[in-house]
Amino acid sequence: MFLRELTMSIDHIKGAGPASIHALARAGITGVAGLLCRYPRDWEDRSKTILLKDFNLSPVCTAVRVLAHDWFGFGNTKALKVYVEDESARAVLVCFNRSFMDKVLLVGNYYRLWGVFHYKFGELQSSTFEVEALQKKRDGEPGMGESSGSADPGKQSTFGRILPVYPLNTGLSQGMLRKFIQQALAQYAGPVEDELPRDIMIRYGLLPKSKALKAIHFPESLEELEKAKQTLIYEELFYLEVLVGRRAMERRAVTGSRGRGNEQAALRLSPLQQRLLERLPFSLTSGQEEAAAEINRDMERPYPMARLLQGDVGSGKTLVSFLAALRVAEQGGQAALMAPTELLARQHAENAARLLEPLGIRPAFLTGNIRAAGRSALLKSLAAGEIDLVVGTHALFSRDVAYNNLRLVVIDEQHRFGVVQRQAVMAKGDHPGLLMMSATPIPRTLALTVFGDMDVSVIRDLPPGRKPVRTHLARESNEAKVYDFVRNELAAGRQAYFVYPLIEADTNRGLKDAESMAVRLGESVFPDYPVAMIHSRLDEEEKRKTMEHFRKGDIRILAATSVVEVGVDVPNATCMVIEHAERFGLSALHQLRGRVGRGTDQSYCFLVYSDALTDEGKARLKVMLENADGFVIAEEDLKLRGPGHIAGTEQSGYFVLGIADPLRDASRLEQARSDAFSMLERDPSLSLPEHRCVAQVLNRAPPFGNIGL
Repeated sequence: MFLRELTMSIDHIKGAGPASIHALARAGITGVAGLLCRYPRDWEDRSKTILLKDFNLSPVCTAVRVLAHDWFGFGNTKALKVYVEDESARAVLVCFNRSFMDKVLLVGNYYRLWGVFHYKFGELQSSTFEVEALQKKRDGEPGMGESSGSADPGKQSTFGRILPVYPLNTGLSQGMLRKFIQQALAQYAGPVEDELPRDIMIRYGLLPKSKALKAIHFPESLEELEKAKQTLIYEELFYLEVLVGRRAMERRAVTGSRGRGNEQAALRLSPLQQRLLERLPFSLTSGQEEAAAEINRDMERPYPMARLLQGDVGSGKTLVSFLAALRVAEQGGQAALMAPTELLARQHAENAARLLEPLGIRPAFLTGNIRAAGRSALLKSLAAGEIDLVVGTHALFSRDVAYNNLRLVVIDEQHRFGVVQRQAVMAKGDHPGLLMMSATPIPRTLALTVFGDMDVSVIRDLPPGRKPVRTHLARESNEAKVYDFVRNELAAGRQAYFVYPLIEADTNRGLKDAESMAVRLGESVFPDYPVAMIHSRLDEEEKRKTMEHFRKGDIRILAATSVVEVGVDVPNATCMVIEHAERFGLSALHQLRGRVGRGTDQSYCFLVYSDALTDEGKARLKVMLENADGFVIAEEDLKLRGPGHIAGTEQSGYFVLGIADPLRDASRLEQARSDAFSMLERDPSLSLPEHRCVAQVLNRAPPFGNIGL
């Protein structure tokens, strides 16, 4: 009965008519559960008196007497000013587009007042306020507890209690949501069952579910509100981690022709892995060695690998993935390495041919631009098992692509692929191992949720000889100094990138673009050096030729968009100039900065920003100036932006949470994860209760299939 009631449509709520039902549906609220789980984004405490003199502490909530009316402006701009006073001060209520308030706020009468005040034009003012009529005490003074009704007689009082403030969509109002949610709570919240295990509720002192739902919307006190928050936050995170844990258990239940669990074999490099390392002119970093060892151990386990390999730009993740591919090839399997762009895939394929072909490995390159004749022969060889490692783009999971024995899927720049795309390439094999690589560091709080069912390896060190890139901030009006610096680097034989937010001119946005700036750089700024341009609209062959000329040094300056964010490795390039840097995300800026500093020479990154940059924008760029560690930058980026609705099925399979925040609630998240995994070990059948109200929140996003296993 309870499940049926929660899934009832909104028209079962008293007072919900066609217009309000339509407005709620546009906000994604179609049933009772959706209404109960429309958690407030904030709360207004109108249970305490805050006098006018204390306006700077919080919104004012006081009893006032109306002193006088005044009008200012002319014609359509004419507006009402209402002068009021409480026991501490006088103030003005400015009624823009609310001229009817002269009939509501009558001179000499008393009212409850809630509002946000500030000093303006020499007086204490508010244009954001609510009022409610008050009766007088016998001595003529107002009583905060004696309401004679609000300014709207049919409206319930909003004073003397803590009010929820909800996120709104077109057609919704705070009053509408408060009324319908209060009605839903009265009709359906009473029999709501507790959903968390009893021992956990006792251990943490959590509220019963029915009481938590009522208190999160209409708490009796701030203390009760805090308990309700902690209850619902923990519940959300606990069942999220149950889903994550069950996914890991399901993966580990898959067995087949995999490793034999030989721990000693896992600790040793395979013969081909050893031969590759002997051919390299350098040694692996400790981070690479540890990651390679962890992957080797995964491959000896009886269930398929699922590992996320994180490493800063230039840390050598690709080489680690090649070592994994070698081990698979020795075991008679095939590996597929998928990259988001043809530019990056081609670079990986060229490196694979250079490093692995001498060892007897048969690599291939597959994209959608391979001509029909060559593609047919390649696919035939792939299906026959005559190719050990295929490197490509989305073409790797095309319908006509078949593998002989796909045992390993490597996905580079994993955040650029969606859940469906990852599932498609994984489906080409019989539960192949998965290695996802990311040069965009994922903060620990998100890694515990989005990739919580995967093992994680982190490469924190850079190859020896690499020097940290020196970062400088420059106002747009001072960019001539940046040009002078770059000119000196060019004169010393180096190369430079100039990155712009637009491909072509857009007069409405007033931003520099790659096309026009490529002309300006070549003709006016650096006429002595060859300049070329690259962006996403160029065909793949033209991009390939341009990058090849840039690598060889035939092109000294490359004007580009963020298309060079990944897959560009030119050790001689020492200058990265990013124009309108405030227009790029911190992760993108870090990736772009990582395009330089890939050789032994000192490299530089110039973040050129608008002269009118806001304080918030300056704070973001300051993070880049003060930090070179991508993990620190990712954490700071998360703090500045918040996790929000990070992505959906089309992107990375991340999720929406209703009231929990992985960053803010990091400690609670780790506790919920520990509890969930411990309970799953004791009871593998533990799952998400079918009647969960907060399932409505989790179901707003696609399933948590971040890896499609």
